[in-house]
Amino acid sequence: MSAGPIRLSREARTALRPATAARITGGFWAARRRVNAEVSVPQGPDRLERAGNLANLRAAAGAAPEESGFRGDFPFQDSDVHKWLEAASWQLADGGEGPAEEELCRQVERLAGLVADAQAEDGYLQTYYQLGPDARRWADPHWGHELYCAGHLLQAAVAHRRATGRDGLLDVAVRCADLIDATFGPGKDETVCGHPEIETALVELYRETGERRYLDLAGYFVDRRGRGGLGDGPPEGAPGPRPGAHYWQDHVPVREATAVAGHAVRQLYLLAGAADVAAETGDEGLRDALARLWEDMAATKTYLTGGVGSRHELESFGDAYELPPDRAYAETCAAIAAIHFGWRMALLTGEARYSDLVERTLFNGFASGVSIDGERWLYVNPLRVRHDDENRKGDENRKGAAGDQSTHRTPWFRCACCPPNVMRLLASLPHYMASGDAEGLQLHQYASGSYEAGGGAVRVGTGYPWEGRIAVVVDAAPPDEDWTLSLRVPHWARTYEATIGGEPVAERAENGWLRLRRHWRPGETVVLSLPLDPRLTRPDPRIDGVRGCAAIERGPLVYCLEQPDQPAGPRLDDIDLDPGAALIPEHRPELLGRVTVITTLALPHAVARDGWWPYRTDGTGPEEDAGGPKAPEPVPVTAIPYYAWANREPGAMRVWIPVKGRPG
Repeated sequence: MSAGPIRLSREARTALRPATAARITGGFWAARRRVNAEVSVPQGPDRLERAGNLANLRAAAGAAPEESGFRGDFPFQDSDVHKWLEAASWQLADGGEGPAEEELCRQVERLAGLVADAQAEDGYLQTYYQLGPDARRWADPHWGHELYCAGHLLQAAVAHRRATGRDGLLDVAVRCADLIDATFGPGKDETVCGHPEIETALVELYRETGERRYLDLAGYFVDRRGRGGLGDGPPEGAPGPRPGAHYWQDHVPVREATAVAGHAVRQLYLLAGAADVAAETGDEGLRDALARLWEDMAATKTYLTGGVGSRHELESFGDAYELPPDRAYAETCAAIAAIHFGWRMALLTGEARYSDLVERTLFNGFASGVSIDGERWLYVNPLRVRHDDENRKGDENRKGAAGDQSTHRTPWFRCACCPPNVMRLLASLPHYMASGDAEGLQLHQYASGSYEAGGGAVRVGTGYPWEGRIAVVVDAAPPDEDWTLSLRVPHWARTYEATIGGEPVAERAENGWLRLRRHWRPGETVVLSLPLDPRLTRPDPRIDGVRGCAAIERGPLVYCLEQPDQPAGPRLDDIDLDPGAALIPEHRPELLGRVTVITTLALPHAVARDGWWPYRTDGTGPEEDAGGPKAPEPVPVTAIPYYAWANREPGAMRVWIPVKGRPG
């Protein structure tokens, strides 16, 4: 893949630039991308047809008189089509061949044609407002999502242009962007969209076309937010709730904000767009604000899995350290938005910590969003499911104001933002692996493949994340000068070993980067060995919901206990980890698409005899109640990677497990 979602302009002022070519050829991510390419993406058009999205486009084009009304529950359903077009375009950029590739190309052109036919003469495109008899353009900035949908259209068009070289969909996007530019800005309509997305899309359209006014408009939208234009919500009596200015990130300008707040996806799409603006303008004040907000999110509002958004209410960030495992919302789209923001910050600053969190989110909070077979999806990604939650089976499609709250996978959603969002990130994933600068090439994420950047090229071979050995072969480097190969040493790796040609390197990692600068000969091999010993991770004591607990991790993977893997006996709600028991990894190629599990021992709780009143005033516990202290017999338990949960029959699951003898 030589094209990707970010193509910095020559004038961009960033520390790093995306790789000029990247291809994932084997291992964990190749397998996930293969399922995406062979199962998830090809199903998209049929899912969109059944949900009415394509019928809306045909109706807006006047091509099907019998399909005259809008189908669906949400005004922003066109965005699902645009995201699928982006995903399919990045898939085409992989350069596959054969009947499947030909069919995908045909479907892309068919849906792109539907989008073009539905566009109004002046460039407007949103079928909800084109088909609704009483709908008025731009009248509902809070819930109408018109600029949000336009943003996804622009991103789809850029992807289509970069993947196919064709201008048809880009022409549609340019007409739409020109209408937006003529409508919004100083002295015109000075409102902003309730759901950010247009900002990053306008910057990328600027990068593709060279039209500076798109970048200027993106900067205007970033700086206009927080000026009170959206306020607490629609006026009294208007449709929709009034969730408050924080929900829209309209309570304070981005440059002055000290904490992430409100709807998690909206916040992070806004920050990704602001990072794009900072990259192209060199605005140091904006960059400093973005670093401050990322730090607040990472340090106080991010789950162990990299997921964000702790409240079902309004799909929002909570307060600092408000990270309950069982009520975690952690929407799949929020994980994707966090990856978009983190990658842009890694390019902007060159700092490894951003890619550390991207890795954690990719392998855990993002990968859990789609089933191993690519057929089913999660909207929310909790870190605990209680046994009683099984009573909620059958509510897979329940979608209210707070979003789909099911803990069971479903083939699609009424609000289907997550599935095509997952598709587009997996399809473009090679773009997020490596970068370059004037000194050389940097490997941010580890996957078998080939990467070109910074005037050189490397091949990576690894069994990561199941194996810690990462072999990097230098295929090309400047012949007459020193060149730097930089390898990210993950923050979880307390030790590591590195060799070149079998000899230990003298350099040591600094700030997360192992920088190897020398005169390279083609064929030289660097081996980075990372420790994959399972470990217990303790939470910050300010996180009330998991105080006294621990989680199992191995390498970049967070693990969980899921009921199907446990022996008959105590429920997951009724056990403590034995702190003295060994954590034993065991690779099981037959389980859940080839995973390494971790086995250990747990100690069952003694249960009070009467069972109806769990509170005591004399300090005694259930053991005394049951006739004196009794040492429980340890039971074996098996932990699986968190991303693989909910791929079998419904049942209890937990990431954070009480540790015997610890307060909490």
